Amino acid sequence: MIRRDVLKSLAALSLIPASAWAEEPGLRFGDQPTPFDADTVTELARVLAGQPYVARPQIPESWRNLSYDAYRKIWFDGRNALWENTDTPQRVDVFPPGLYFPQAVALNHVENGVSRPIRFDMDVFDTTDTFPDVEIDETLGYSGLRLRAELEKSGIFQEYAVFQGASYFRGIGTGEIYGLSARGLALKTGDPMGEEFPDFTAFWMERPAAGSDMMTLHALLDSPSCAGAYRFEITHGTVLEMKVTATLFARTDLTHIGIAPLTSMFLFDDTMRQRFSDFRPAVHDSDGLLMHNGGGEVLWRPLANPTSLQISAFSDNNPRGFGLCQRKRKFSDFNDLEALYHKRPAVWITPGEDWGQGAVTLVEIPADLEIYDNIVSYWRPANPVKAGSTHAMSYTLHWGADPVPVTADIPVKVLNTAIGGRPEGGQIVAIDFAGSDRVPQDLSEIEIVLRSNTGTVTPGIVQRNPETGGPRLAFTFQPEGAPLVEFRAQLRIDGEPLSEVWMYRWTAT
Repeated sequence: MIRRDVLKSLAALSLIPASAWAEEPGLRFGDQPTPFDADTVTELARVLAGQPYVARPQIPESWRNLSYDAYRKIWFDGRNALWENTDTPQRVDVFPPGLYFPQAVALNHVENGVSRPIRFDMDVFDTTDTFPDVEIDETLGYSGLRLRAELEKSGIFQEYAVFQGASYFRGIGTGEIYGLSARGLALKTGDPMGEEFPDFTAFWMERPAAGSDMMTLHALLDSPSCAGAYRFEITHGTVLEMKVTATLFARTDLTHIGIAPLTSMFLFDDTMRQRFSDFRPAVHDSDGLLMHNGGGEVLWRPLANPTSLQISAFSDNNPRGFGLCQRKRKFSDFNDLEALYHKRPAVWITPGEDWGQGAVTLVEIPADLEIYDNIVSYWRPANPVKAGSTHAMSYTLHWGADPVPVTADIPVKVLNTAIGGRPEGGQIVAIDFAGSDRVPQDLSEIEIVLRSNTGTVTPGIVQRNPETGGPRLAFTFQPEGAPLVEFRAQLRIDGEPLSEVWMYRWTAT
């Protein structure tokens, strides 16, 4: 999780115009060109899966033992970026190995059907004079890559995506800052025996044509349980688009697999403010899981920071989309001048084909500090992927402030959920919905559908929130000793949905 701080400290270097620097050596290619086409990585993954898993060698101990402060004293010199001083409209930076990244990642350049490896070279980095002496040997390589393009101003190449660590990657829409992460694959998340983290062990970067705003990236995934081939078509913009196609080859039965996993942080908000002594009203990278299920319902599940591990499964058939969202978008929602949580992106995932039976799965892990990623969401297929079999899939990730595709019948959004005790006992829940032309002036026309699996719940009332202009649903419940209560609420008109379906799991603390 502290990886985000490393990226933040290095990001400013990518804003310096190339014209301000002297000539540097640049990233250098090896002397082993090989043919490359659309099937190259898939065949590599197929062969790899047919062999016993072998972990990659670790880099020298002097690199692995770098402290956080020491690692910040080495950084990539942007003058050495791939395609620097050319008409190619993208730049690729590399990250040094060490600290949280004990194994090298192979990087390759692809042009005109030919792939060339990118050699490790200490000369592409700058260091302070207090950076420690480190060993250089054949195990060394870069730990990941950063993509940059002219997003807002000609001649200024700003970053928009990073691939670094296991199969993690991040993206941002123009003007945003990094928040939640995505992964190539999740395996055994939340299992008592521990999670398995597949690695992207190699990348191939296709040189884009002049004027293109799209970057094509291929990745080879490997783990004890499977190997895989991934293709990313990444288009930068106000909403960053990543089209992903992948083929997995199972070494073992994949009984708990997570497709299109997202990882985020949620510490507290108005549902649990009393647990934290903090000057800020909320602290989170994401505040809810949004789902558009195969039946056409739009479901909103506010995130929680429970006191014990919570796993929720939302069964579905052929989901239309899901994602982790950050709906609070005002500075005053967080009052944080450094973290700027209101500028963190949401991510929406759209399947590229029918995914069949399964469940959107949400894992919420207890956390006491904001440095920990404690939220995971993914699609879990109902049927396992058998050893020796192949599983192909495709999906698109959109990163942005509000990246969910707009449809004509989109229901009224949930804006905020607040929960607190009442002096006379019980808990009051207040759910704010957005203002909309679909909301009638006479709120008595709105039907409240409200259910819980236990305890007692009042019928609820709807009032207009003068600040949002939208309706607020408020109700009181008595848990009656229950350790957890599951809620489901929706506003309707004439029996038809007016709002998203609000779902929540309350837990006793």
